Amino acid sequence: MSTGTLPEQQVSTPQPKQPPHDREMTLLEHLDELRRRLVICSLAIMLGLAIAAVPVPGYSSLAWALIGLVVAPAAGSVQAIKPGETLFTYFQVALLVGAAFAMPVIIYQVIAFIMPALYPREQKLLLLAVPGVMVSFLLGVTFGYFALVPFAVRFLLGFGAELVPPNWSFGEYVGTVTMLLFWMGVAFELPLVMFALATLGVVDARRLAGLRKWAIVLAFVVGAVITPTPDPFNQALVALPLYMLFEIGILLARLARPVARKQ
Repeated sequence: MSTGTLPEQQVSTPQPKQPPHDREMTLLEHLDELRRRLVICSLAIMLGLAIAAVPVPGYSSLAWALIGLVVAPAAGSVQAIKPGETLFTYFQVALLVGAAFAMPVIIYQVIAFIMPALYPREQKLLLLAVPGVMVSFLLGVTFGYFALVPFAVRFLLGFGAELVPPNWSFGEYVGTVTMLLFWMGVAFELPLVMFALATLGVVDARRLAGLRKWAIVLAFVVGAVITPTPDPFNQALVALPLYMLFEIGILLARLARPVARKQ
């Protein structure tokens, strides 16, 4: 029986796969890249603002077209009551439209900034989520405009109108409606956020399903906050779709496959 020692065998241990194009950068390099991308985003917003605010010969500007859609549910009951109110509100809406036009550029700059630090499957998840985020936001805005705003405006116009005729401030009204539409668009991102968190392993479908009773309560709280009316009908009109979005998020979480950071 040989007592010699066996030659050492080199045991290879799996190493974590590094994100592609990942290299260490100094703090100043990160700040310089961030500054450059912020400048690009700002220029894109300014260009979008110019496109939205400058009238096309023979036609109105995009900002006025959007204002017309927002004011339509309360036509005849909106007036400018402060000097410059129409001008300031016009440019606020034009800036909002400009930001919407610049959103593809902004999203691209954000992705390009964080992409080198992500792993391949995380990069794929991020790229697939971009069109979903935009479509979900548009669906939320569309739902808010056609399903929520008409009921809310009708309720507010009729409440106490026999004693106090409604003559709303143009700026206040447009600001309230646009803010409502914005938050409805954000709320429609909930299923995608839940799917992303499940894919990253932060939550799973079972844990989310255990939060159903809290989701119902939170949906009605959010409905009470973002709706401009105190009546339960309009709150339920917001809360029920929010809860349905939570259920859709649970279904998507069941389909998610958690990302393995080490390969």
